[in-house]
Amino acid sequence: MKFTKMHGCGNDYVYVNLFEEQVDDPAAVSIKVSDRHFGIGSDGVITIGPSDKADFRMRIYNADGSEAEMCGNGIRCVAKYVYDHKLTDKTEISVESGAGVKYLTLFVENGKVEQVRVDMGEPILTPAEIPVVADGDKVIDAPIEVGGKTWNMTCVSMGNPHAVVFVDDTEHFELEKYGPLFESHERFPKRTNTEFVQVISRTEANMRVWERGSAETWACGTGTCACVMACILNNKTEDKVLVHLRGGDLTIEYDRDTNHVFMTGPATEVFSGEINL
Repeated sequence: MKFTKMHGCGNDYVYVNLFEEQVDDPAAVSIKVSDRHFGIGSDGVITIGPSDKADFRMRIYNADGSEAEMCGNGIRCVAKYVYDHKLTDKTEISVESGAGVKYLTLFVENGKVEQVRVDMGEPILTPAEIPVVADGDKVIDAPIEVGGKTWNMTCVSMGNPHAVVFVDDTEHFELEKYGPLFESHERFPKRTNTEFVQVISRTEANMRVWERGSAETWACGTGTCACVMACILNNKTEDKVLVHLRGGDLTIEYDRDTNHVFMTGPATEVFSGEINL
């Protein structure tokens, strides 16, 4: 199987071009190639193929083989792949995902895509649609018992579930201890991604993320969008925020007129190769 390794702010995936390759069991392939000791090493596999709804279709498989609805860093890399590998010459494209069709603007320098702006759509705040077990029509600054402690979380879906928790210090936070406990908590019927966020100012924040099915990743695009929505809902920031992740920075902007969230960030190709499965 031919592949291309790419990352968005360190959130790395193995990309497979289904216009040229056939993958019969992508979940099993993801488990095998994601292993950082015996495989290629990645947070999962993303396939790029044809769509009857958009210019392209992406499917996302986590390192444990589970399928994710959406990946913000991944979709930027899809945009870079299809342009740089000459599957399109357009700088405005649409990509079908498990969270619907997303629209992207590609910023090209010297014939290569360097940055991508993604219309991530409307944030979902209704508990049953996230999903999270909760009373009321929103989960904002709500208490939850995890690991013998009471935390306050704000829940948002950007096509996949997120629980955002504000902390004083992300760098020294015990992510490996608490991340799995949030992910598998009984209040999240489909498990959850959890963002631990340190607000620096009205326009800047630090974030670390425990991703459902992949453990800690160096960045999460949908999670960064959820993080900023939580900041806004809790009146901690303005509507445009620079978020610092372990692998780099993303700029998130919430447009109140359209109720859409926009994400801008880099996409990087690391190497291409071929692996025997």
